[in-house]
Amino acid sequence: MNFKFAILALSLAGALTACQTTTLPSQKESVSVTQHLSQTLQAYTWAYQPTQTSKPIVLTFQGDRLSIHAGCNSMGTQVTFGHDQFKTGHVVGTMMACEPAIMQQEQFASSLLQNRDIKVKLDTTKPAQPILTVYAADGKSYPFTGTATPETTYQGQAKTIFLEISPDTKACVGVAAQQCMQVREIQYNEQGLKTATGEWQLFYSQIEGFKHDPKLRSIVRVKRFTIAHPAADQSQYAYVKDMLVEQELMK
Repeated sequence: MNFKFAILALSLAGALTACQTTTLPSQKESVSVTQHLSQTLQAYTWAYQPTQTSKPIVLTFQGDRLSIHAGCNSMGTQVTFGHDQFKTGHVVGTMMACEPAIMQQEQFASSLLQNRDIKVKLDTTKPAQPILTVYAADGKSYPFTGTATPETTYQGQAKTIFLEISPDTKACVGVAAQQCMQVREIQYNEQGLKTATGEWQLFYSQIEGFKHDPKLRSIVRVKRFTIAHPAADQSQYAYVKDMLVEQELMK
């Protein structure tokens, strides 16, 4: 900047200050807003339901990664956060053949989130069901509804365990007479080979996201959360399905 231009700029700034007072966010405040956006987006999974299909588009933020699931293939991209936007990189994913309507939905999700600065609006007036509005390049808006992640719900990190689940249940008594699943813990080494198999035990709890089928033997990767203050008739643990590892049809 040359000297004459600097004087002109200072004079103009003074004139504007005399006319109005403008409060701009400090750098610290801007960082705080950015962190709030980042932390909130990572605390929930976000789903938008298009009218053309029965399957939602689901976004999951974790660190600097954005995972996208629109009904068939798994997609993802890098993400960085700003004040009222986030920036994505190139979207990549698996390439399984799906039904035409779902493939079209996946193409829409990819184009919506592909390699650009994405303006968003976050409404947390209802913390149990916040709304993330995502704006497309043409200005159209798409509302994604938030559902708290298990880590948010149970306020802590989980221990990952593997459970083999028998197709057969057994009568048991918890709060009342009921049928309990039979499970045993499986351990794997770093190469993914089984190293130990526990004893069969009655399982008095439920595994969120898993539905027992009397025709199937299953091995499920499970997140086990410790409940800080369980009720008298409640288990000290909550179990959430993370991934189906193995499944076998029993004759």
